[in-house]
Amino acid sequence: MAKNVMKIPARVNPQTAVPIDAQVKRKVAGYARVSTDHDEQLTSYEAQLDYYTTLIKGHDDWEFAGMYSDEGVTGTSTKKREGFQSMVSDALAGKIDLIITKSVSRFARNTVDSLSTIRQLKEHGTEVYFEKENIWTFDSKGELLITIMSSLAQEESRSISENVTWGHRKRMADGKVSVAYSNFLGYDKGENGNLVVNREQAKVVKLIYGEFIAGLSCHAIAEKLTKMGIKTPRGKDVWSQTTVRAILTNEKYKGDALLQKTYTPDFLTKKQVTNHGEVPQYYVTSNHEAIIEPEIFDRVQDMMKQRGYRGGYSGITIFSSKIVCGQCGGWYGSKVWHSTDKYRRVIWQCNAKFRDKKHCRTPHLTEDEIKAAFVRVMGKLTTDRAMILEELREDQAMLTGTEELEKEQKRLAEQMNVDADAVQEAIAENARVAQNQEEYSIRYEALSARFQETKDKYDAVTAEITQRGIRRREFGRFIHSLEALPEMVTEFSEELWGSLIDRVTVHSKDNIVFTLTSGMEIRA
Repeated sequence: MAKNVMKIPARVNPQTAVPIDAQVKRKVAGYARVSTDHDEQLTSYEAQLDYYTTLIKGHDDWEFAGMYSDEGVTGTSTKKREGFQSMVSDALAGKIDLIITKSVSRFARNTVDSLSTIRQLKEHGTEVYFEKENIWTFDSKGELLITIMSSLAQEESRSISENVTWGHRKRMADGKVSVAYSNFLGYDKGENGNLVVNREQAKVVKLIYGEFIAGLSCHAIAEKLTKMGIKTPRGKDVWSQTTVRAILTNEKYKGDALLQKTYTPDFLTKKQVTNHGEVPQYYVTSNHEAIIEPEIFDRVQDMMKQRGYRGGYSGITIFSSKIVCGQCGGWYGSKVWHSTDKYRRVIWQCNAKFRDKKHCRTPHLTEDEIKAAFVRVMGKLTTDRAMILEELREDQAMLTGTEELEKEQKRLAEQMNVDADAVQEAIAENARVAQNQEEYSIRYEALSARFQETKDKYDAVTAEITQRGIRRREFGRFIHSLEALPEMVTEFSEELWGSLIDRVTVHSKDNIVFTLTSGMEIRA
């Protein structure tokens, strides 16, 4: 018998699993996006919304499933596009059969994002139509065309990003400063685009610097500003020590500007990272009116380093991490007596006083007693001012010189280069010539250890040079402050306390030794 082959026609759409002859309306949604908030872009955005809404509702076999959109966001990544993410979620949930959008570049400028999303939608029976390119993703040639068009869109985005980056860096090289004024405390944008002092906000900036010099830590300053009801640069009610530290280390407050502190290495993620020398930086001096005098700003930077070197710095109040027990060497801390009645007062005593049976016998001090002792010390300073200034200048020259250290630093730097070259030569030789790997490992470890030893010495010398530089500047500031002291100091001054006193060592009520920032000791 002859074979007879009978064709059974397909009845179900393989992509949508819907019967071919079924009169089912496709659920169709539109997607629109513009990447900036310029007026002409907003007009385009509104036109897209209106166009696709009318288009979808004009088809009898289509059911309008909604309009999804993103306004003023980039197309290089789909992660921050809420409208796009919502549309994909609804499609995966079966609420959308077809998505219509203007072009591949409107959908995504990132090839990986574009393809992965389209494949995910395709697996769940949702098709995408790109009107400009006339591409249907269920078409057999659709993915190839989308790959090509997405790559072109991504390359266009890269080109745009490079042009924008070049423009930014050209402005920086020309010394043009730009900041996020809405989040920048103390300055407004002037008519010429440069920074103009906001007098009211400048008072807060000066308060922060003044409190830090007086002895408060960044954390304590943050708490104080929060209690005072002062808004943060972002308009928040609660300050953080990170925000305070950022203000204390921002060179713009002394009238200068360091440009390109951060940069964007990847135009797709657009994530900014700290510039550690990967791209050029530009430092502009005297760019705008300063809120903080350069000398005060530099002094704050030195104080930050000093507190970091000291370790365990508290700074809850101006007396924190300043008063030392003469018996055990521990810090004095504040205690509140009679906290709930009219006899309430704050006293300072050794934190280890009642920690064990051998508690310290150094006395407690009231804040009034500390202030009175400070005034007596200031009296001695003004009385013997001429003699003290002469001694200070001699000490400054003797204790802060770095000439010999700088010679040693240079020698160690040269030795480090020699040691580093030896390590590299050993690696290159091992790659070029076959040799006993056990012997090579021993040699390599010895060379590496020699390099590290030299580097450790170099780092130690560099740190000492830095420390002496700080000490030299502290001497200079102390001498200046001492010269500027009035003939008589009759009352306590937070500013003088912060600028002149390094620590106070308590031995007894009658033996309180003040160590000045110059290193000089005076018994009160």
